[in-house]
Amino acid sequence: MITRRRLVALAATSALAPAVIRPVFAQAWPTRPVYVVPYAPGGSTDVVARVTAERLSRIWGQQVVIENKPGAGTNFGSEAVAKSDPDGYTVLMGTSTLATTRNLYRSLHYAISDLAPVTLVCTFPLLMLVPNSSPAKSVAEFIAFARENKGKVTFASPGIGTTPHLAGELFKRMSGVEMTHVPYRGDAPALTDTMAGRIDLQIGGPAMLEQVRGGQVRGLAVTTAKRSPAAPELPTVAETGVPGFDVAGWFALFVPAKTPPAIVEKMQIDTVTALSDPVVKAKLEKVGMAVSGSTSEELGALLQFEIEKWGAVIKDAKITLD
Repeated sequence: MITRRRLVALAATSALAPAVIRPVFAQAWPTRPVYVVPYAPGGSTDVVARVTAERLSRIWGQQVVIENKPGAGTNFGSEAVAKSDPDGYTVLMGTSTLATTRNLYRSLHYAISDLAPVTLVCTFPLLMLVPNSSPAKSVAEFIAFARENKGKVTFASPGIGTTPHLAGELFKRMSGVEMTHVPYRGDAPALTDTMAGRIDLQIGGPAMLEQVRGGQVRGLAVTTAKRSPAAPELPTVAETGVPGFDVAGWFALFVPAKTPPAIVEKMQIDTVTALSDPVVKAKLEKVGMAVSGSTSEELGALLQFEIEKWGAVIKDAKITLD
């Protein structure tokens, strides 16, 4: 949280910065900011980036341009930012996949150390869904069902190595059930098979709340430690069957590692200010997001924690991607 004391401290730090840095970076910046989104237009990452960028454009008096660079499981866009000039004008709208690519891919052309954390933007829960034909009406009942049908139960995700896939693998480890993973190209095609009863369990994004509330599929739980304001009617996995289970997706801003600290600090403060705007908050909550501004240090700690957490799951499940 940005307090008055912290703002005063930051101002003092900036005042002590070398004169050559302050005029060029701290005072003149920004004039041409670009947000790189490592996904195609229209997805949740794109929506979060555009909502945030719209408010920052007004704060900075400069249009923030959104550039979509999908491909290679977000690595194409992440690498583009990591290798950009560290001038504060190329910003990555990073996702929780940054914490998994380290262990999923045999080789990457950039390192986490090539990116500097700025601030967490928002978090969101995943949903656990079953067909309406399923006998399970809770996570505990699904676990019992899976044990009774050992070796026959399937779970769907929007792709190998995605956060929903890894959440399913973590669920298997923590609940002791056996499930066969069935990867799809996105939540939508997986949802079609779940509604038809061809899949026993689906783990996916909050966008599927519409189908839950429309009665097309049954929602069992959200994966976060606490109930989601976006779906308060759904319990958590932890409270209904697997104590300690906690999986949240997130979006956050990163810049090239050698970006001047004065710019990183200003970007962090201004982004937190933008996120506190009631209009911005309402727009993000409408798509299932929970606004979660943070310090750069807090984001760095979160990323490291998640790298270690998912690294163990990926290794145990023997998941690799080329």
